[in-house]
Amino acid sequence: MTQERQPGAEARIAPAAIAPAPVSEAGRGKLLAWARAAIAAALGVGPELRIGDADLTDDLRAPHGAFVTLKEEGELRGCIGRLDFEVPLWKNVLRSAVSSALEDPRFEPLAAGELPSLRLEISVLEPPVPLPDPAGFDPQMHGIIVELRGRRALLLPKVAQEYGWDARKTLETVCWKAGLPPEAWRDPAARLTVFTAFDFAEERGAGLS
Repeated sequence: MTQERQPGAEARIAPAAIAPAPVSEAGRGKLLAWARAAIAAALGVGPELRIGDADLTDDLRAPHGAFVTLKEEGELRGCIGRLDFEVPLWKNVLRSAVSSALEDPRFEPLAAGELPSLRLEISVLEPPVPLPDPAGFDPQMHGIIVELRGRRALLLPKVAQEYGWDARKTLETVCWKAGLPPEAWRDPAARLTVFTAFDFAEERGAGLS
């Protein structure tokens, strides 16, 4: 008899150590400004973004996955990312910013007039690792990826944090996002992976310069 997969509160994947922030405070400011400028250029309301080698510090050149979330008056307006862990962080951020503005299938493409009221959030992702036992899933620490029968979806750690979801709710939601039944995470064939993310955001919509 196959044992049913269960989320739990006892067994956890413990980080080996508390990692330092992958991006300096100055680097965070640059990425947020560049992401906004890249969106403005894509919308035709700003100049082409040019980034020189002197602007790229080691933390911005380091390879990381990245997601960019757009919010308008606190509501989601777009969120797309890249899990290209061989690509420099700054490139993944800029590509994700433009994709979030123009390519998120859940929303109409962003209009130029919306840009001043947007708040940009950036998530810097570490590579996912397998989750062999859902009992080790901590939604307050981990993001989750589910893959089954050719379907795949991801939830950032901040989603469960913002909504106060427990492990079961988070697992059910990522399955729903993938177009799978809510209990699909229990399927022994389901591939579950987890990751950590470092989040930072604009204090408020920065407006157009």
